[in-house]
Amino acid sequence: MDALEALDRVVYLLDRALAPGAKVKAFSRAAEVIAALPPGELERRAAAGTLTELAGIGPSTGGVIADALAGRPSPYLERLEQETAIPLGPGEALRARLQGDCHSHSTWSDGGASMEAMGRAARALGHRYLVVTDHSPRMAVARGLTSERLAEQRDELDRVNEAFTAEAAAGTAAPFRLLQGLEVDINEDGSLDMDDATLARLDLVIASPHVKLKMERKAMTRRLVLAAVNPHVDVLGHCTGRKVAPYGNRAGADFDADLVFAACAQHRTAVEINARPERQDPPEELLALALEWDCLLSIDTDAHAPGQLEWMNYGCDKAALAGAEAEQIINTWDAERLVAWGAAQ
Repeated sequence: MDALEALDRVVYLLDRALAPGAKVKAFSRAAEVIAALPPGELERRAAAGTLTELAGIGPSTGGVIADALAGRPSPYLERLEQETAIPLGPGEALRARLQGDCHSHSTWSDGGASMEAMGRAARALGHRYLVVTDHSPRMAVARGLTSERLAEQRDELDRVNEAFTAEAAAGTAAPFRLLQGLEVDINEDGSLDMDDATLARLDLVIASPHVKLKMERKAMTRRLVLAAVNPHVDVLGHCTGRKVAPYGNRAGADFDADLVFAACAQHRTAVEINARPERQDPPEELLALALEWDCLLSIDTDAHAPGQLEWMNYGCDKAALAGAEAEQIINTWDAERLVAWGAAQ
């Protein structure tokens, strides 16, 4: 691989490991720096040993670049490949059945890659589709999407899908498509932060609690139940909102899970198994309860970067250990069935 490809691979692996943002940004910045150089300058600097004199190139990034230019293995890259690999245990059979990922983010909100880059990474992992579920307006920290920006996003999504379709028709890639969804915030009163007309035009809607997680138990129960029974909501996302060690220490919301999962089961709203390593939501005891209520499930990565799409392994292992069956997991369905189900909710 060339120097740009090597730096991009490092970024992918660092994202896979949920590395600190500053480290990821350093390698991303290095890629931008060398991409802007005039032809031949990178090679001249490598030969002269002056790579690190470029602003944005340090010892680690410079080492990866030099190794790539010399055509030799990069110890840094090889170590990352080994250390960040995500094992797959009891969930192997479930992972083989999954056709897509229903929860992802792009640069349209707080993601670190374009929809096209996320889609290409998902396709490389064997997916047939990826639902792009950027944040809704309330998540200002994530540049939440308004109805107008969702329409603009749809235009870009259609253009990217045209490219994917052409590649499949040419036989250069497997069939793949992006679906447009949204992760809406559940307001304290159980309403959603997006209007019904806009939600009705989307392929899939995930409703998640992000703020005010320490609400009183009865109020939080009502909040989640109202979201679960909303006809526009397809998936109840990371229901407790917890963060777990070593990535965080947040207990998450307290609610009557029987009432919430009964509502999900009755209205066929899927309960998300959020595979992010710092979430792993719901906790095992709540996932067991969701299965007792015969809830539909959605195993999702909540990926904000291409490398994070590999977190699906965590979710599949969690689902398998809980005894989940492939038939109740909505992303074992093909895209046509998933979209039809979402429209009929």
